[in-house]
Amino acid sequence: MQISLAGVLWGTGGLTLQVISDRSPLSFVTISGYRMLIAAAVLVLAVVVLRRGAELVALLRASPGLACLVGVGTGAYQALYFGAVVEVGVTVATVVSLGLAPVLLTAAEAVRHRRHPGGRRLLVLAAALAGLVLVSGAAGGAATGPRPWLGVALAVASGTTYAATTALGRPLSQRTDPLALTTVATTAGALALVPAALVVGGPLTTGDPVALGALGYLGVMTMALAYGLLYAGLRTTTSTAAVIASLLEPVTAAIVAGPFLDERVGAVGVVGIVLVLAAVAGAGREPVAEAGPASGPATRRSPRPGRAGAAW
Repeated sequence: MQISLAGVLWGTGGLTLQVISDRSPLSFVTISGYRMLIAAAVLVLAVVVLRRGAELVALLRASPGLACLVGVGTGAYQALYFGAVVEVGVTVATVVSLGLAPVLLTAAEAVRHRRHPGGRRLLVLAAALAGLVLVSGAAGGAATGPRPWLGVALAVASGTTYAATTALGRPLSQRTDPLALTTVATTAGALALVPAALVVGGPLTTGDPVALGALGYLGVMTMALAYGLLYAGLRTTTSTAAVIASLLEPVTAAIVAGPFLDERVGAVGVVGIVLVLAAVAGAGREPVAEAGPASGPATRRSPRPGRAGAAW
């Protein structure tokens, strides 16, 4: 439930990015940096107000490198996703990036456990890949963005980075306070994106009130709150199931992109989207026991499950 709510919030991110891009000259890297900086400030304040400093210190002592790596990965796939949105549009960017992640995680689990994924999973993978090809092809032939093929490439890179970051973050989230992990990861991601924004160049500020409000929404709702929900949910679910639950993001994005952004991918693109969503839904119906060690004692619910989400 927590990860599904996070998916809905993420699904509004592409539309919000378009609002900012329409009203300011900020690059997508700069917008990503502001998003994480705002979220980091909100989360640090939450740590102080809720007196969770001890959990934050414990994380920094136990796994500082891994937590920072998760944060850098988070910043990277967000920036890549925003770049994809600018080049190919919200619908295609979201479906390709989010549709690819479960496929990669399913394949990685099969390799890690040295076990054939089975006919069902192979069918799921084939459907997902076919859907991605159709969506990508539709993007190339429709007016979805200025450089659709570059956008698709950025979306693929975003989905790959998202899958890797989710796999890295899950074991850490199971033994770490979600607020502490979100705070450290977000701060690390912000520190990584700030120099990237300076390298990309372009204006670094905007005085447009609508753009500023949209930046605040991106940071607070689609970053601080959404990732707090994600890490809380990762404590009791597998990496693949987490990515599948977050598929409310492309559904939400597709719903808002049509009427608000007038994005059309055509009949072929719609078929591709349906195939991607059907494939990842099929992957989500796999028995939890097949996930291997991830379904063992380490994933049992925390003795105080209510507290994990209480701060959100």
